[in-house]
Amino acid sequence: MRKYRQEIEKYIDEHRDEMVADIIKLCSINSTRGEYVEGAPFGEGPKRALTMALSIAQKYGFDITNYDNYVGAIDLNNKEKGLDILAHLDVVPEGEGWSVTAPFEPKEIDGKIYGRGTSDDKGPAVAALFALRAVKDLNIPVKKNTRLVLGTDEECGSSCIKHYYTKEKEAPMTFSPDGEFPVVNIEKGQLQGEFSAALEDAGEKRLVSIEAGTKVNVVPPKAKAVIEGFGIEEVEAKAKEVTKETGIQFKYDLVPVFEITALGANAHASTPENGNNAITGLLELLCRLDFSPSKKIETIKKLYSLMPHGDTKGEAMGIAVEDEKSGALTLAFSMLTLKNNIMHGFFDSRIPVSGDGDKILKTVREKFADIDVEFLNDSVLAPHEVDENSTFVKTLLSIYEDYTGLKGECIAMGGGTYVHNIENGVAFGAVFPGTDTKMHGADEFVVIDELIASAKIFAQSIVELCN
Repeated sequence: MRKYRQEIEKYIDEHRDEMVADIIKLCSINSTRGEYVEGAPFGEGPKRALTMALSIAQKYGFDITNYDNYVGAIDLNNKEKGLDILAHLDVVPEGEGWSVTAPFEPKEIDGKIYGRGTSDDKGPAVAALFALRAVKDLNIPVKKNTRLVLGTDEECGSSCIKHYYTKEKEAPMTFSPDGEFPVVNIEKGQLQGEFSAALEDAGEKRLVSIEAGTKVNVVPPKAKAVIEGFGIEEVEAKAKEVTKETGIQFKYDLVPVFEITALGANAHASTPENGNNAITGLLELLCRLDFSPSKKIETIKKLYSLMPHGDTKGEAMGIAVEDEKSGALTLAFSMLTLKNNIMHGFFDSRIPVSGDGDKILKTVREKFADIDVEFLNDSVLAPHEVDENSTFVKTLLSIYEDYTGLKGECIAMGGGTYVHNIENGVAFGAVFPGTDTKMHGADEFVVIDELIASAKIFAQSIVELCN
């Protein structure tokens, strides 16, 4: 039996209801990134979530620090740095298709909490806070400090944590409860491609506009196009073919313009195979329609040939690569607009450790140049890897095994977390093997018993790593 395990387990179990209540309070706040206003760098929602989280921590007797409403910090004690736990309070947009509850009206149902942010990442953030609270209230002796760092812009580039590290140094060890158990020691590299082109138009049967996607790191569940010169029968006939082949559904509004809406299923861009991309489904339909010849239609068809529906590995782009350590490269066509004959779009690619980022970037640039579309990126984020044989990682794996009875091993993921640029940083929980929390999708949830187990694991980790 690990030292203090019984006390930790008893404490966390006794405070289950408080943990659930705090998660529900935090998840009731829409903390999607908004417009900058003075004192709220990412909008009022993220600021409100941070203010509430820090007030909860103060209520439990912790010292807090607010770094300009970018980041908040909660300290176990005032000793030297030992461990940082990095979590975030911002969320992706609510999206479509919620059925159990409204996105920001979280509910506890059958042992789960449903709502946007329950899994990513407010639930795990609260679990980490209760881990700190257990160590503090039980007076378990530790030689170093653990600091819980709460950011507010993880979903849109992590500028919050970059701001934090202009003011603070990294701790010797860092983990983020924003991934999966057991330990994520590898995060793939990333290319978030942006492109643009001015497209000439002509003829009576025209593509007027496209509006699709909300975030570069989300597979879009909806995509819209406005067309002219077509009858509904012609479009429906082609759409039925596409639906049969792809599963993408279509609906139509004929007044005041002919608008087509493609309906798919969203997913995190790091796992595009788990969704059904509405952009590529829409483009498949548009490429089958008999438009009048134009540079616009020609370019749309060439663009679609680089990222066709169902190609989530970059094979058509010529950048597919795979390895045993970190799996296959992934590619998600995530955003596209066409307005006033200006096309602008984004895709998200996650690159395994064996991938040559510079070579991939060069290939992509050449492919877009070939179709006369300007590619706007000049850098790739390199993969991140921490030694699986380090004492830090081995300790986390050992605690996970003891508390769960499951095998502890290192895994790789395509999703990026706060630790991607931190030398000795890994993702540690809070999603358990075999659980799909519908992160970034409709009806996102967290399993309460798994979050309780996470809090116990985090508390034990604090005790052992800081001694």
